[in-house]
Amino acid sequence: MDGLLLDHTEGQSFLTEAFKVILEEVLTKGTDVNEKVCEWRDPAELQLLLDLELREDGENQQQLMQRVRDVAAYSVKTSHPRFFNQLFAGVDYHALAGRFLTEALNTSQYTYEVAPVFVLMEDVVLSQLRLLVGWGEGDGLFCPGGSASNMYAMNVARYRAFPQVKLKGMWSIPQLAVFTSQESHYSVGKAASLLGIGLESVFLVKVNQRYITLNTQKCPLFGAVPLLVSATSGTTVQGAFDPLDLIADVCENNGLWMHVDAAWGGSVLFSKKHRQLMKGIERADSVTWNPHKMLLTGLQCSAFLLKDTTNLLKHCHCANASYLFQQDKFYDVSLDTGDKSIQCGRKVDCLKLWLMWKAVGTRGLEGRVDQAFQNASYLVDKMKKREGFQLLNEPEFVNVCFWFIPPSLRGKQNIKDYQERLSKVAPVIKERMVREGSMMVGYQPQSRRVNFFRMVVLSPEITLQDMDFFLNEIERLGVDL
Repeated sequence: MDGLLLDHTEGQSFLTEAFKVILEEVLTKGTDVNEKVCEWRDPAELQLLLDLELREDGENQQQLMQRVRDVAAYSVKTSHPRFFNQLFAGVDYHALAGRFLTEALNTSQYTYEVAPVFVLMEDVVLSQLRLLVGWGEGDGLFCPGGSASNMYAMNVARYRAFPQVKLKGMWSIPQLAVFTSQESHYSVGKAASLLGIGLESVFLVKVNQRYITLNTQKCPLFGAVPLLVSATSGTTVQGAFDPLDLIADVCENNGLWMHVDAAWGGSVLFSKKHRQLMKGIERADSVTWNPHKMLLTGLQCSAFLLKDTTNLLKHCHCANASYLFQQDKFYDVSLDTGDKSIQCGRKVDCLKLWLMWKAVGTRGLEGRVDQAFQNASYLVDKMKKREGFQLLNEPEFVNVCFWFIPPSLRGKQNIKDYQERLSKVAPVIKERMVREGSMMVGYQPQSRRVNFFRMVVLSPEITLQDMDFFLNEIERLGVDL
């Protein structure tokens, strides 16, 4: 192909054929319970199969279509009903259409001039999300992931407390301290490191539903000024929810910014039955929420929401680039929202959520959340009645964490090397399932707990039969260990 001459007819023909592969291999086979979740190959073999080398001359259409087929064939099918590995899964076809349309339109979400539809759309979607939080007004934007949203919160909190930091830097302000719960996401520490606050200035505090052991008057860092508490609604591993009202009391009494990382758990706000898990969320100053997780919006879709109505987000981040944000434009320049962001170019992430929400409505999204809870409850009930499955705790959310105890270890909890032997069970079972392609589920150690499985139940495509299969498959893959 001549890279200098773009033939639209030829290009659109290629796109049509590529879409046929996507529909057949990714969306039809990739959601079929009788097909594999993945066609595993070890790295050296996969490298050869894919022919990844980039050459001086281009390839013909036939060769390129084979590349498309290979990518589809050897990629993990995250929309498969038995993909339980991450905090995202499944496919919503309206959201997927929004993703395709976003890519085809290829614009940047920074000015009304180049993204008129999406500037208005983002405002509406963010307003609806804020209403679910409990704020009638406020601010926000879509960010490239929950980690970025958490960093935004810390940066804005610091700017509110010490606005001089934007011009004069960290030397102009005192040492700061950030507080977060022990199971919070690692991005809180990363944000502190990137912003110059320092990883050693992040203090892990004990939180439960009755009290929070946080003494801001005796900060572990001598002379440090407490800045922010980052609570979590839906921790990554166990799906735990911090007591937001208790944390809000501490923040209000000490003048601290309260941020809630609800990247995973925020979607419970759609459910009348389960939103009490986030009781007190309306008292927060900012919230991270990832609809690409429980709502099936597709990667990526992460909202950073603010209660603030003083344009703090823009004041904190604006650079007033005159080639983009001219003040004498022929329309309302407040619609040029790009200066709220630390980015220049910003991907459109609102369309997929908006189109999906339009299709299924708020009640449809509520139904998805409630169904995930029902499936998780079914799985937990089955585990309790089945020998060899030991829950870490009673789940609050749709994260079901457990050990599988093979027959060789049952009743031997008191032997010297029990924990060491138990720690090897999950990795072996995981390898076996991935190599067979039967399903995917994650495992990890945590604190003093040795490797355990984290089963995430979120896709509305999951059936009770899939739950039964999961238990049977874990048992089949691990019974001989």
